[in-house]
Amino acid sequence: MFAFYAFKQKREKAEQKRPNILFAIMDDVTYQHLGAYGCSWVKTPNFDRIAKNGLLFKNAYTPNAKCAPSRSCIVTGRNSWQLEEAANHWSYFPAKFRSFAEVLAENGYQVGFTGKGVSPVVAKNTDGSPRQMLVNAFNKITTVPPTPQISNVDYAANFTEFLKSTKGKPFFFWYGGLEPHRSYEYGSGLNKGGKKLSDVPDTDIYPFWPKADSVRTDLLDYAFEIEYFDKQLGKMLKQLEENGQLSNTLIVVTSDNGMPFPRVKGQEYEYSNHLPLAMMWADGIKHPGRKIDDYISFIDFAPTFLQLADVRKDKNPMAAITGKSLVDIFSSDQSGIIAKDRNFVLVGKERHDVGRPNDEGYPIRGIFEEHMLFLKNFKPDRWPSGDPITGYLNTDGSPTKTLCLNNVYATDDRFKYWLWNFGKRPDEELYDIARDPQCMNNLIHQSKYLATIKRLRTKMLAKLTEQHDPRVLGEGDIFDHYRYSDTKSVNFYERYMAKDPTLGKGWVNKTDFQDISKLPNALKSRNK
Repeated sequence: MFAFYAFKQKREKAEQKRPNILFAIMDDVTYQHLGAYGCSWVKTPNFDRIAKNGLLFKNAYTPNAKCAPSRSCIVTGRNSWQLEEAANHWSYFPAKFRSFAEVLAENGYQVGFTGKGVSPVVAKNTDGSPRQMLVNAFNKITTVPPTPQISNVDYAANFTEFLKSTKGKPFFFWYGGLEPHRSYEYGSGLNKGGKKLSDVPDTDIYPFWPKADSVRTDLLDYAFEIEYFDKQLGKMLKQLEENGQLSNTLIVVTSDNGMPFPRVKGQEYEYSNHLPLAMMWADGIKHPGRKIDDYISFIDFAPTFLQLADVRKDKNPMAAITGKSLVDIFSSDQSGIIAKDRNFVLVGKERHDVGRPNDEGYPIRGIFEEHMLFLKNFKPDRWPSGDPITGYLNTDGSPTKTLCLNNVYATDDRFKYWLWNFGKRPDEELYDIARDPQCMNNLIHQSKYLATIKRLRTKMLAKLTEQHDPRVLGEGDIFDHYRYSDTKSVNFYERYMAKDPTLGKGWVNKTDFQDISKLPNALKSRNK
């Protein structure tokens, strides 16, 4: 069995107390949009508190910028290309892979979650029975949210119920906010959040979107939902303080992937994969207030939590976690770079949301190393964000998406907005993130970067080969043939062509569908 961790617990020494863990994960937030990172138009006092009194990570990345594969990486400590079906969105999670939450539960921890867990996936045990990778759900208590699009799950009240169940045991709790996932109540940031269009500076509207009031409104609605998540986090912190548990609770706050806007969520660029991360633990983090520049991958969470819980790794090399524990950072007295070899992360994707002919994915592998990003697009003839016929399903429906899409018909310079967000791409890309975090200037053909390209390509392929990535071993097409979460082989593209009314809800607007016959220039175009 290809399980990654055995669950043999060491005897807990009397003088040692294993920490509680509160893991708070937002749904679709790019790192720039929290106060601790300098954002002025999103107010996140509770995230900022954790960063101030703990650690703020400046280079934290998900290996795969989409909900299901990113969360699968978190709970297994393995990159998505090491997870078979779980590499994909809407995946079937293989029974052979354990989650750290399951292991913690088997080693004396009380484990539970509220809101969104490891989703959207279907998971079953080897006997076919339903499997909950986060063990116990606490979602029964509901509330009236400020907009109909915000979840009615009362996250903080459900956390209270969970705490009642711990009975003195150390706990792991996953607060999975469904915010700021689409869709939004248009204008909620202005009408209910007290914000103004002028709050969003021009520099915070990325250059691949038009600088329009509808985009600003969309961004403020996104901000309003981030702030809702942060308020629920604040209620949880207050409960831990009142219970006397705050000092021995490791609090981790992050997101699963970048913001649900064009050219961000579902892609593998800087703003897609670079995510917020702050941690606070008064009893365990030395010298709080530090800012960490080490490159952190989401596969590092699982080994960190298991080490803190005193769970021993299996000696079987096939069961090894790929990620690296962060405990050395907790015990350090340094800011900036702690470990010089922690200077890169690998990223990639396979099939995200469906919609291409035969429901094929858009395979990418990439490496962020220090300030450079190298990407390999294995199937550049495919559409990177989906297909025009099905509404480019790897970009969530939104006012910003519709505005960018409408520019496909422009005969002037505005066509660039369609091209940047939905046009086809070359087989390789290189970006200087320090100078070009928007990933607009592809340096792949500039001669002065030839040595850099060769070094990054060689390192990336070597690491992926070590990890037995089917994509680089010549077996990558297997990702296009894995079953969907309903365990059936369903061709969603054909169902779209038949105009199945059950498809597309939540991902696209009516205006997102385009007449392929009207896109002759777009079909021939690629970003260079």
